[in-house]
Amino acid sequence: MATYDSNHVKNIALLGHPGSGKTTLAESMLFEAGLIKRRGSVLSKNTVSDYHELETERESSVFASLMHTVWRDYKINIIDTPGYDDFSGELISALRVADTGLMILNATAGVEVGTDVIWEYTDKFKTPTLFVVNQLDKEDADFDKTLQEAKNHFGANVVAVQFPVQTGSKFNAIVDVLNMVMYHYGPDGGKPAKEPIPENLKARADQLHKELVETIAANDEGLMEKYFDQGELDENDMKEGLHKSMIRHDIFPLFCASAEKNMGSGRIMGFIDNVCPSAIEMPAQKTKAGKLLTCDPKGPACIFIFKTITEPHIGELSLFKVFSGTIKAGCELVNENTGGTEVLNQLLLLEGHNRIPVTELVAGDIGATLKLRSTHVNNTLHEKGANIELEPIQFPKPNVTVAIATVNKGEEEKLAQVLHTLVSEDATVRFEVSPELKQILLHCQGELHLQVIQWKIANIHKLDITIDKPKIPYRETIRKKAEATYRHKKQSGGAGQFGEVFMLVEPWYEGIPDPPGLHVRGRDEINLEWGGKLVYLNCIVGGAIDTRFLPAILKGIMEKMHNGPITGSYVRDVRVSVYDGKMHPVDSNDISFKIAGLQAFRSAFKDADPQLLEPIYQVEISCPDDQVGSVMGDLQTRMAVVEGMEAEGHFQKITAKVPLAQMHQYSSSLRSLTQGRARFNMQFASYAPVAVEVQKKLMEAYSKHDVDKE
Repeated sequence: MATYDSNHVKNIALLGHPGSGKTTLAESMLFEAGLIKRRGSVLSKNTVSDYHELETERESSVFASLMHTVWRDYKINIIDTPGYDDFSGELISALRVADTGLMILNATAGVEVGTDVIWEYTDKFKTPTLFVVNQLDKEDADFDKTLQEAKNHFGANVVAVQFPVQTGSKFNAIVDVLNMVMYHYGPDGGKPAKEPIPENLKARADQLHKELVETIAANDEGLMEKYFDQGELDENDMKEGLHKSMIRHDIFPLFCASAEKNMGSGRIMGFIDNVCPSAIEMPAQKTKAGKLLTCDPKGPACIFIFKTITEPHIGELSLFKVFSGTIKAGCELVNENTGGTEVLNQLLLLEGHNRIPVTELVAGDIGATLKLRSTHVNNTLHEKGANIELEPIQFPKPNVTVAIATVNKGEEEKLAQVLHTLVSEDATVRFEVSPELKQILLHCQGELHLQVIQWKIANIHKLDITIDKPKIPYRETIRKKAEATYRHKKQSGGAGQFGEVFMLVEPWYEGIPDPPGLHVRGRDEINLEWGGKLVYLNCIVGGAIDTRFLPAILKGIMEKMHNGPITGSYVRDVRVSVYDGKMHPVDSNDISFKIAGLQAFRSAFKDADPQLLEPIYQVEISCPDDQVGSVMGDLQTRMAVVEGMEAEGHFQKITAKVPLAQMHQYSSSLRSLTQGRARFNMQFASYAPVAVEVQKKLMEAYSKHDVDKE
């Protein structure tokens, strides 16, 4: 394949709500450029981008898929992204390396919730964006309504470059107000005939042309002066003005298409070539050190890994963008994150599931390589001595947590390997082995995301698993002081065991005074790894217990704090004073005082009005105005405390504190409640007392298997 210089490489991401037609548009673009001989379709399960078995099964994109095409001596790298917010990691990775976003709007549905979500990411990345109103051949298509909704949602600088002559089954012509011509398509689409704008459409074409010119001039001081002087801008001025404004994320041109009928894709590709920026024209990349890295083919070689794919019988495929220099097959690069050296034995272009070897890739281009030893997503590789580390992709926090386990015993190690593979492929997947809950916890973006993970584990990795509700990490504390004495005595021939402990337990709080009537001789303040504090006081007088046994008593207390007296949960915010006891000159030892300390603490804790605490999460829900009532009603059933509500564009942001125990499967409930139009995020806020009846129920359940009973 020919090598393209950096100025002739364009990188675009196809964006949009599920069903907007991204994959179909990609097929038309590849077909028009002659890269494929026949256009596939989602229903026929033979498209280039949705090639994964899971995608053909679901008939929708799940993974970002990389392709490329060539149009008038320009190479266009295309990344087809999934539309569901559950797969936002795929979208964010694509936007990190794309230089233009094509936001596809469904002309029959207008601006959908997925479009609003994706817009937030394009706005965050300041990605140059153009809109494509697709499916204009459908009977209920409404171009004017879709255009107005786009302006309402994304601002007045969404400006029409085209409009359809008519919509529905008779859609076959588009008026272009940038070059003031009409494109007339045959029944099979493809290359249109250029025709003069009909007289009955000239007034509208002139009006939209003027609006386009004024929008371009308003965003460029030099063009504004020229417009005032001449009353017009020529086509080259308009293209240059659009080009600069798109780079600044100021103007968002809007085009027309029917991807299914292959109408409009060629004009869009021509605009990408002529107007949309290449990587070399985009602002320089910031490094973690605060320096700037310009996209220069003669600069130091530097690539950034934005995605990995694990393929059966092949291994790990690393997708990267060349941000500087020229990369050649067989070159050695240093991983700035690990310090290791990697050899790029093969350079590949991806065309869905096809792999095309190339000898080199220049700055601005996107490609892939195989079998890097220790390189992962967000790693920067560069030539020796360059010391460049690019800013990493910031992936969203998980919204769904489940407990995962193997069906068959003995497969735990295999599960661990599978989970590591899943995390390497998808940075929005996380897992942890929780010693507190005695569960493996899997964190992901939503119920759809979880279904995909389950499918991969079952169908690719051939492992049978169970998915359960995770346990709640409760905490135990006390509300009043209590005392207890425990004597541990055991005689079994020869040396025995003896230790007696007198103990006072109290709720700890900042600034608590020393216990009255006790003389504090030693103090340990322990910041607990699970939150809160244990304060351990030595108040022994007269040598009733030798100081060498005090660590053993503390060890017993800590052991019980790991496995709380009332529910087995971690204990926090307690002060323990050991003030008396007895020992035996022969039978006393560490184990005796450890047991005595544990049992005395357990007994005193239960008499100190124990309180069970539950984790409370700060939840932010973004939903359309007409869904607020339904969302608020559902929150009330979850014992939520709503703290506020404020407008954010066309959405309302509801802020509430909700017990974690009430958030299980909230993702699917919210999706069902709002038809997928709302989204949420959550993060830990604090611990708070549980309801009395809940505490009673949990204590009764735990008491049936309390192993410390004597």
